[in-house]
Amino acid sequence: MMHDRSGNLPSLPAVYPDSIAPVVHAAPDGERELSMMRWGFPPPPNLGKAPVTNVRNLKSPYWRQCLKAGWRCLVPANSFCEWTNQSPKVPHWFALAEARPLFAFAGIWRRWTGERKGGAGEHQLFAFLTTEPNTVVRPIHAKAMPVLLTGETEWNMWLSGPENEALALQRPLPEEALCIAAKGEKSDPAPTGGEGMLGC
Repeated sequence: MMHDRSGNLPSLPAVYPDSIAPVVHAAPDGERELSMMRWGFPPPPNLGKAPVTNVRNLKSPYWRQCLKAGWRCLVPANSFCEWTNQSPKVPHWFALAEARPLFAFAGIWRRWTGERKGGAGEHQLFAFLTTEPNTVVRPIHAKAMPVLLTGETEWNMWLSGPENEALALQRPLPEEALCIAAKGEKSDPAPTGGEGMLGC
C-alpha cells in the first residue's frame, strides 16, 4: 500500500535544482508515501547558500543521519541529463532504453524550516546519490553519474534494507543497461513525456 500525496501530477519533461518533484518515502505510519519535495538540501555550514542536489561522500557526518532507512527515498524518473564538459555544452539525455522505462534515483530526504524558492516555512527536501560514471556517461560527464535503481528488489533494499546493504547500491549502472536516448534539448523529447532530472 502507498499513500499518494502528489495530487494531480503533470508530466515533468525536465526537473531543475530547487524545483519540485515526486518522491517515494516512508510515511509516519510505516507505509510508503508519494509526495512532492523540493530538490536540494541546505548546504553544510560555511559552504555558501546554494542547495546541495547530489551526495557523493557518504562518510561525511553531515549526511549520516539521513542514511537511516526512514530518510532514504526514491526519486522516480524516465531519464536524466548531463551536459558535455567542454564548449559548446550540449545536453545529453540518458535512459535505460529508447522507450524510457521507469527507474529511480537513490535519494535521501529531510524536513527543513527556512526560506526557499517556494517561500518561508517548513519544506520537504531531497537530494540523490552519485557515484563514478560508467563508460556511457564518462565521455559526456567525467565527474559523476547518479545512482540508478532499476527494479523492485533494489527499490525495497534502498528504502528499508540494512544500512550497509543499502549503501552498497552506490555504484555505477552497468554500461549495457544505459543508453543516450536524446541530445541537444533542455528537456527530454521522449514521445511519452519523461520525468527527467536535469544535472548531476
